[in-house]
Amino acid sequence: MACYSVTVATGSQWFAGTDDYIYLSLVGAAGSSERHLLDKSFYNDFERGAVDTYDVTVSEDLGEIQLIKIEKRKYWFPDDWYLKYITVKTPIGDYLEFPCYRWITDEKEVVLRDGRAKLSRDDKAPILKHHRRKELEDRQKLYRWGEWHPGFPLNIDAKTHRELPRNIQFDSEKGVDFILNYTKAMENLYVNRFMHMFQSSWSDFADFEKIFVRISNTISEYVMQHWQEDFMFGYQLLNGCNPVLIQKCKELPKKFPVTTEMVECSLERNLTLEEEMKQGNIFIVDYELLDGVEVNKTDPSTVQYLSAPICLLYKNTAKKIVPIAIQISQTPGPHNPIFLPSDAKYDWLLAKIWARSSDFHMHQTVTHLLRTHLVSEVFGVAMFRQLPAVHPLFKLLVPHVRYTIAINTKAREQLICEYGLFDKANATGGGGHVQMVQRAMKQLTFSSLCFPEEIRARHMESKEDIPYYFYRDDGIKVWEAIRSFVMEVVAIYYDSDETVCEDLELQAFVKDIYVYGMRGNKASGFPKTIKTREKLSEYLTVVIFTTSAQHAAVNFGQYDWCSWIPNAPPTMRRPPPTEKGSVTIEYIVESLPDRGRSCWHLGAVWALSQFQENELFLGMYPDEHFIEKPVKEAMRKFRKSLDEIVSSIAERNRNKKLPYYYLSPDQIPNSVAV
Repeated sequence: MACYSVTVATGSQWFAGTDDYIYLSLVGAAGSSERHLLDKSFYNDFERGAVDTYDVTVSEDLGEIQLIKIEKRKYWFPDDWYLKYITVKTPIGDYLEFPCYRWITDEKEVVLRDGRAKLSRDDKAPILKHHRRKELEDRQKLYRWGEWHPGFPLNIDAKTHRELPRNIQFDSEKGVDFILNYTKAMENLYVNRFMHMFQSSWSDFADFEKIFVRISNTISEYVMQHWQEDFMFGYQLLNGCNPVLIQKCKELPKKFPVTTEMVECSLERNLTLEEEMKQGNIFIVDYELLDGVEVNKTDPSTVQYLSAPICLLYKNTAKKIVPIAIQISQTPGPHNPIFLPSDAKYDWLLAKIWARSSDFHMHQTVTHLLRTHLVSEVFGVAMFRQLPAVHPLFKLLVPHVRYTIAINTKAREQLICEYGLFDKANATGGGGHVQMVQRAMKQLTFSSLCFPEEIRARHMESKEDIPYYFYRDDGIKVWEAIRSFVMEVVAIYYDSDETVCEDLELQAFVKDIYVYGMRGNKASGFPKTIKTREKLSEYLTVVIFTTSAQHAAVNFGQYDWCSWIPNAPPTMRRPPPTEKGSVTIEYIVESLPDRGRSCWHLGAVWALSQFQENELFLGMYPDEHFIEKPVKEAMRKFRKSLDEIVSSIAERNRNKKLPYYYLSPDQIPNSVAV
């Protein structure tokens, strides 16, 4: 007789326990055990958070344990069970770990491999090869590609959160109900009394304070106090929630005919505009993608407007970047003047407001929705379809797609759908946001997701030239920390470039992303295959950085920078001025969102800026998918390097009126989950 000691750990989240019957079978190289009911007399097995141990006795030693089979049979009513892991102590005293970290639903058999990560070439036993193949076949039936809109990256084929596989759903759907959360946010902010007051304009800028500073927040208060100042306009393009558009201007586009005479009162070095450009002191932001986008017409009582400004900025002698010219529409002409700081106060202010509104639309739809949410979902669906749980890259990536598919599905269900919440306050609602994603997809490239390359492509890499670009500085540090960690993990499992080429599961994962995510667009530069360890490390760094750091950088500052409505108007209710000298304060206030739209906007940016309950931040891996010591050591080093980054950012931010903390690793969730 041989006795195996089996320890079963149940999850600690709500409703993780079960009263169903749980059966276990051990499959070894020398034989299999009978199906064994795991049950203790006068004891409530498999309670939430419990770790229970059982003895499984067999007539003969089973040899090396290869698989564990778990069956759940209904006791009274359907009762899902979250199994964290199982450990087995063999008769000779060896300990084996079998990670699970998933829900077991219905009356199905679940088969677990031990926790050692294996490439397909490492599996020699036919039973293990079959298990690996069968797992992917089953997953590909569950995780099907679907098309939400033509020209979008493909997404999971599910119309509602409830249709998703149980293992990628939120533990509580109520916690991610956008309608509930936005309404709750407006109640918490004490602005719900205004939420139905559409078409009702505010009286003046001070009137916006009625829905502001209910929650003390250093940055948002500073924005409220300084939003009209040119330095604040420039600073936000570097360190606000859309710090990805500004670039050095090497040559003025013909559609933007700014001359030295126009801006000479803003230039501080006694140089011409062309000379300033040659010295690297001129920057540009072009919102061309918005040109011709259909404006929101879902509310016939309110006419809304969009435009596509071009902004020219200047690095002054204090190395601060400030705007020096704004053209509100793309086509130059007598009815599309170039506004300047030397113009009348309200002319210049309204031009900046139009640019800030356009920046808000680009941020929400392209920088945030497409380039983090939708791209991260592509990574997640491809991972579940092509990488078995035993694959080292599945173990590496699964923490970084936690809840991503679920939050995106919920957004398609309630937020960005037809007549969804996005339509209530945004000028790009009602279909404009769809057009924007379709346009931006044609410009999305792999290199633009490689953080250092993207910074270099905009000629923004020099710390000496541009010293206050904290998004760049912190992003490079986090990118390098992730890259070093990934390179260590890759080196553990891939001993050569040949091993990378031979990993057909990896190649299928990469191909899925290219074919379905990027829709087979060669111009995207996304690889169809990966042939070297170096390229694999870069690719995995892109995946992890995008799903964690990049999303954090552009998401969690939304309340800070967008809660003061005049600084980030989600819509404009009057057309852009066609001449100088005609703008009044009354016209500006009438242009800004009405009371109702302001409140829905405020509720949105508040709700979107909150971390998930029990958030897991970068470097936190409580689910032990990896069991090998070399990987755990790599994780320890990764956390140490992240801690050092946290300390350096905290030191830099000390006593700053505008601290930049969005890329501090202790503020970066592992995945896109909000």
